[in-house]
Amino acid sequence: MPADQPEWITSAQQALGQRVRDARVYADLTQEELADLAGIDRSTIQRIERGQNDAKFSHLLRVANALSMSARDLLP
Repeated sequence: MPADQPEWITSAQQALGQRVRDARVYADLTQEELADLAGIDRSTIQRIERGQNDAKFSHLLRVANALSMSARDLLP
C-alpha cells in the first residue's frame, strides 16, 4: 500500500478484506475454491482479504457473485 495513502482508505480496504474472508469462511470455501468460482487468481483473493490492494470493481463483482451475495454487502 502506498505510504501516502490516507488512513481511511487503508481502514476501508482492511474492512472489505475481512468481510470477504468472513463470507468465504461462512460459505465453507477455501481461497482456492473461491478464486475458481470467481474466475480470478487465488493470490488476488489473498491480497483482497489482507487489505493489501485496491480491488478492481470487476473482482469484487465476481467475488460477490461467487458468494451469492451483493457487492454492496461486501463494502464497509
